Parts: sequence; structure tokens; C-alpha cells
Amino acid sequence: MKAQLQVTVLSAKLRENKRNWFGPSPYVEVAVDGQSKRTDKCNNTHTPKWKQPLTVIVTPVSKLVFRVWSHQTLKADILLGLATLEINETLKANNLKLCEVVQTLQLSSDRDPRDVVGDLSVCLDGMQVDPETFASAEKTANVPNGNARQNGDTGNRLSRDTSPSSDSEEWVIVQNGEAVSTDSPSRSPGDSDASHHLRPARPLNPTSHRQTASPTSSSSSSPSELSEGQASDGSSQALATRGSNQQDNSGVAAAGAAGSSQAAGPKSGPTSSVSVATPAPRITPVNNGPLPPGWEQRVDQNGRVYYVDHIEKRTTWDRPEALPAGWERRVDPMGRVYYVDHITRTTTWQRPTQESVRNYEEWQHQRSQLQGAMQQFNQRFIYGLQDQLAATANKEFDPLGPLPHGWEKRTDTNGRVYFVHHPTRTTQWEDPRNQGLLNDKPLPEGWEMRFTVDGIPYFVDHNRRTTTYIDPRTGKSSLENGPQITYVRDFKAKVQYFRFWCQQLSMPQHIKITVSRKTLFEDSFQQIMSFHPQDLRRRLWVIFPGEEGLDYGGVAREWFFLLSHEVLNPMYCLFEYAGKDNYCLQINPASYINPDHLKYFKFIGRFIAMALFHGKFIDTGFSLPFYKRILNKPLALKDLESIDPEFYNSLIWIKDNNIEECGLEMFFSVDKEILGEVTTHELKPDGGNVQVTEENKEEYIRLVAEWRLSRGVEEQTQAFFEGFNEVLPQQYLQYFDAKELEVMLCGMQEIDLVDWQRNAIYRHYARSSKQILWFWQFVKEMDNEKRMRLLQFVTGTCRLPVGGFADLMGSNGPQKFCIEKVGKENWLPRSHTCFNRLDLPPYKSYEQLKEKLMFAIEETEGFGQE
Repeated sequence: MKAQLQVTVLSAKLRENKRNWFGPSPYVEVAVDGQSKRTDKCNNTHTPKWKQPLTVIVTPVSKLVFRVWSHQTLKADILLGLATLEINETLKANNLKLCEVVQTLQLSSDRDPRDVVGDLSVCLDGMQVDPETFASAEKTANVPNGNARQNGDTGNRLSRDTSPSSDSEEWVIVQNGEAVSTDSPSRSPGDSDASHHLRPARPLNPTSHRQTASPTSSSSSSPSELSEGQASDGSSQALATRGSNQQDNSGVAAAGAAGSSQAAGPKSGPTSSVSVATPAPRITPVNNGPLPPGWEQRVDQNGRVYYVDHIEKRTTWDRPEALPAGWERRVDPMGRVYYVDHITRTTTWQRPTQESVRNYEEWQHQRSQLQGAMQQFNQRFIYGLQDQLAATANKEFDPLGPLPHGWEKRTDTNGRVYFVHHPTRTTQWEDPRNQGLLNDKPLPEGWEMRFTVDGIPYFVDHNRRTTTYIDPRTGKSSLENGPQITYVRDFKAKVQYFRFWCQQLSMPQHIKITVSRKTLFEDSFQQIMSFHPQDLRRRLWVIFPGEEGLDYGGVAREWFFLLSHEVLNPMYCLFEYAGKDNYCLQINPASYINPDHLKYFKFIGRFIAMALFHGKFIDTGFSLPFYKRILNKPLALKDLESIDPEFYNSLIWIKDNNIEECGLEMFFSVDKEILGEVTTHELKPDGGNVQVTEENKEEYIRLVAEWRLSRGVEEQTQAFFEGFNEVLPQQYLQYFDAKELEVMLCGMQEIDLVDWQRNAIYRHYARSSKQILWFWQFVKEMDNEKRMRLLQFVTGTCRLPVGGFADLMGSNGPQKFCIEKVGKENWLPRSHTCFNRLDLPPYKSYEQLKEKLMFAIEETEGFGQE
């Protein structure tokens, strides 16, 4: 039985080498059953910490081999130590279940196994075996090698040589129930030296005395070359067994001479006298399955198992496998062997194996997922589709107002906008209305500039929810006695204003970014960090070497998608998921295991600012508290609920209960664990000696919430914003909220109302309930932006999985959109983002439902608002 096992390499403690001042750069290689996986390297340390999961396919009797190597730049890597772990022994010690089992292994030197060079800590997870399967696997593994098996048996490879050698080999063939022993061609038939005498083979039955005949020494074939006369018939079944190291002058009996000549060739040689065969050393089997027809297993004098293909007349160290299902071997007119896959209707020169087919299918699956994600990514937008079509149809509306006299706006064949100055007969890419405005100061906090349909600017004060034509920076009015404009919270207008300021900050011309798809992360890092920050405000021109194509926006969009997929990957340990079932990202406190992590965070800050500045989307989003950090807004206790509901609920319990009656004995200090190291953090000076009481528990809750939202990420956050502000100062985002910023950065998709209704469930309501009918009528009347805000209100994010509403995830696994009947008609709707649930009170009319729901979506923040 094969199973998938996750091996997490945690850390190691290596013996220090005083001759090496800088220390090794270790990484771990995990080998099992022909598979090999390796971790990333840790630079210049004797106490590396990886905490990197590796997935391997094992059986209950597999043996894991861990090799710790030191990476070398100009020479071969050095083996620091190795350790082995028997799966069956570990299963026995843990009741046949491996669930986060931590093992500390002693690393020994490859030269002397008794020389301990350090310790290696690993964690095994994800394997469970039932007793019957385990007993069957152990019984199969303990089958003696001397038993005859059709098509042969296998043995462990004992050497890392690159090719089989035929020098001084000795092997035994089992044929028609008889054991036939041969020696190598290098021995002459008449050699009288005792060291060249034939060594007896292990008998088929250890208790019987089976007699065999010796062939001539010239009858054995070389492992590297097989002549046509020496190759045995493919239908004959052969088993090669290692001979004994004892010298025996007697040889074997002539009872098996016929079988010997049939296997070894037509020539015959002198035979030795009859003797009782002594057992040969055992070779532990790796795979008890039969060999394909025409294959034979042999063992050379060093005990190394190799395999002979009598059809193609070649040898190999790797055990051959039968062709996977659906494959066929063919020969073309020129005698070349190729293979046909009847399932996919493709051909290949390379012989397929079960592992190669499985790897190809996994690659295809990952590729289809990436293509699906890219297709979904290309469908993202900020405005609703109706708004985009309306903006395209109404060309007279422009938030920057009319062009100056003599200017005209045109579009070339590639869709790029340029401007024509007819008096001078010149053209330029830059908008003439933006020139001369680069030095304008930003608006005060909470203010926003918008434009009327006539292009006249006016200003919105979100703090007081008023509008005015007076510029708060200069006190001058853009229009005397103009009509009063009603305050409207308009996301579209905010985006237009932000784009206006991006145009003011933009630089002329463009910059070229040349990156390879294979080394996308490193190439992008080197180039982005080499530019001056203001140069990153120029128009981007992305080039993938070897690919023909000009970047008029599409290549840059793909670059943002691919690079964001790389840099935000939790495998790099820079970011981590906000929770077990929350796939939004936040900074990883353990990112310091990468010595250059602060440089990478500065690079990521520049990259995210570039995405906002150039109006591009990234693949994955952050948690809402992280967006509030970008907006430079204070974090509150309710922000904890979206990333750590259990911790949030525990603080709410402390707030609502008398802790002195419970006798909790808490102090103003907390413990945190990063990569197995537990450290204590004092929430205020000498907090370890200050006990939490009813009088000061509000202060404790505030301090512990601030610590939980920023623990261990202060330096990383500072480096991120250092890079971010170099490209886009944070004050230009001040009029957005966290959810609007998420839409700006990640975009939104057209929400399928039919899919939403089909995958919704109800509690204490029925599909025919009038409140449910009113709800879907209200959603149908919404534009896509309002639907997105409703989706954010209930699920916490504006993005849907690839599978749509059917694949929504909650804290307990898959959780569909749910509407539950809760509360009274004067309550506001409430949301539970951990469960994708909307608490909808039983309103009496459609107008009441619409009013309450819109107020909850637009004006409330957090959960449980009543």
C-alpha cells in the first residue's frame, strides 16, 4: 500500500567546524524509494531552521534517508551528515498513525557511522495504516530472497556508480527449477587459482541440497554489452543472486548442465565436483513485482543489482516497469523504438513509467489551474461592466475637463491614447492638462477632489460629509455661486480622483523590464531595485526574452499576475495565510530565516505600489488589517475577528466576564512561539509582574490586541512601507477604506446571480419566503459594485474561488452562502464571515429590507451591529 506522507524538515544542530569561519550553508535531501526531495538552503549557520514541508510517496516498510549537505558555490556540495528513519518502527510507536509526529534524528558521518555530527528534527504527518495492511506489508517485506519468483526479484542498489560494470561479476540464474551459477568472462576455464573458483549459489530451499552444474567462465555475458548469441530467450525467467564470498574448490553438480547451457550459450566448459551449496548473503527486496517480459535481473561482484534487456540488448541500474495503462511500444521503419499513448493520442521517444505519467498529469493539472486562474484574473475590473460601456459611449465626459485650445485626443491602432497639438503639428503621449500640476500638494486627510460633467473641480469632505468648490489647500473657489452638490459616497469617483493624481505623478517615456519566466522572482527583484523609485512611475515596457510581442499593457498585466503569484507564495516564508481556513495573506513573523528578507519586503512594497499606480491587479489579496496598515488607519479589536476568531472570542469573553471570580491570574505579558522558540513579550514596562484585574482589563485587551496584530512584523512592515512610499505616498490613498483598497488592488469579477442563488442555503427561511424573494430582488437591482460590497460584507472578500459560489470556504471547510432568520424587524442585518452567513431579520416590507441592508453594507464596520 502506497500513501502520501508529508515530511516537514524543521531544524538541525550541526557540529561547529572551527576551520570554517562563516559556517556552512546547509540544506536537507530526503530520499525514499527512488524519490528525492530537497529543502532550501540556509546561509552560513550551524543551527539552520527550515520548517519546510516535503511530500513523498511511501509504503509502511519504506526507509527515509536524510542527508544534510553544505552548499558550495565553486565546487561540489559537501555531505555533513546522514540519518535514516524506518517508517514501520515509527508507525508501531504511534499506533499506526503519523499525525504531526516530531522525531529528532542523530546525524552521523558518512565515513564513520559512530561519529555523531549533529541532530536533525523532522515532523511526519498525514499517514494512517490499518493493522491488516500493515501486517501484510511487513510479511511481504520479510519474504526470503532465496525463494524463486517468476520474472525475478529485486535487490537494493548498494552503490552510486553511474554505470554497471562487468568486471569480475558473478551471478546465478534460476531456470526451470534449477539454479545455474556463472562467473565473469575475465576468468579463464583452466585457472587453478582458488580465488577464481566458482562460489556456490544459495539453494532454492534452504533445507534441501540442490545440485547444479557450472557453465564455462566464458559463457557469462557482460553487463554493458550482450551479444546476440549470449542473450537468452525473453520468455525464459531468470533470477540473479549474489554469490558467496567463501572460496569453494568443489563447485556444483552436473545435474543442471542442460539449463546452464540454455541460459548461457552453446559453449560448454569443464565442470567442478559435486558439493553442497552454501547460502549466499541476502539482498533485501525493494519491489516484489514481476519484471516485464524480456528482462533479467543480475548482481555484480560488488552486490549491485542491475537489469538486462534482452530485447534491446542493453543494461540499466533502474528497475524496469511495465508500460502504464494505455501505452504501447512500437518500432518505426528505421528501427527506432517509440511509445504511443492511446489516451492522449501522442507519441514519445522516452519510455514512460508510472512516475513520469503521474508527474505529467500533475503538471497538466497545475497548468490548467494556472490557466484558469489567469483567465479569471483577466476578467477582473474595478468598475461595473455597465459603467465601462457607459464611459466608452459617453466620450464627452472626462474628469479632467476639456482639452486646451488647439489640442485633440486620438487613439492609435493599438489602443494607446495620444494627443495632437494642431498649431505646432506635434504629437505626444502626455496629457497636456496634467502638465504643470506635478508640484500640487495633496489634499488634507479625508478630502477628495472630483469633477462635474463640465470639468469643473469640486471638493468632498468625507469627515463632515459635505461638498464645496473651495480648495482647502488654497482657499480659492473654482466656481463662484455654483450649484450645491449633494454628498455621495461614490467609489467610482474616488478611483477617478486617484487616477488623476497618478497622472500628475507620472513621468514621461518608459522603462524596460526584461525578465525570464524561469527566474521571474530574482530577475524582477534585481531590476526593480536597480531603478530609481521615481522611474517606476514611467510607463512599463515588459519583455520576456525569446518571445515576440510588444507590450501595450497585456504583457505588463501578465507580469503583475505571475510575479504576484511568486512573491506572495507562502512557500518563500515571507507571507503566511491569515488562518487555517483564511487564505488572505499577512506578513510571516518567521521571515527572518531568510537573511535578506527586509530587502525582499522593500521590493514587494515597491511592487504593490506599482500595481496601484499603473492600475494593474495582483493575483492574491491580503487580510483586511493589512490593508488598513497600508491606509495608515489604526487597528481595532474587531480586526482580529477576520484573522484569528478564536483569539478574538477569548478576548471578548474576558471583556464580558469577571476574571477575578474565575481566578485566571493573568499578567501584562504574553508568550509567542516562532519556529519552536518561545519568547515572552511584556505588554508594558514590568508587565510580567502586573496582574490583570477588572479595573485594568480594558487596557490589557487593547494592548494584547495591538500585539497580536503586529507581533514580530515591525521591521518587515517598516521595510514594506519604505519601498511603498518611494513609489506611491500613502496619503494619496487616504480617502479609500480597506475593502475599497482590496478592490483597487485585486479587482472584482462579474458576479453570476444565477450561480449565487443556486448555491445559497437557508436556515429558518424557505426559498419561497417573502424575505428571501425580496433579498434576491434587491440583489438583482444592484449594480456589480454594490453586489461586490454585499459579498464583502458577508464573506469578507470581494473575490470568488475558481469554482464560483459552489467552492466557498468557511472556518469548518466548504461552506455555502447562507441566509439565517435572526433578530427582530428593527435590527440591522449581521454577518459572520467565518461561516459565510448573513443574519437577516424578518422585515415587514421590501423597502424596509432594502434600507436596512444598504445601511449595514455602506455605513457599518465590523460585525454584530444592531
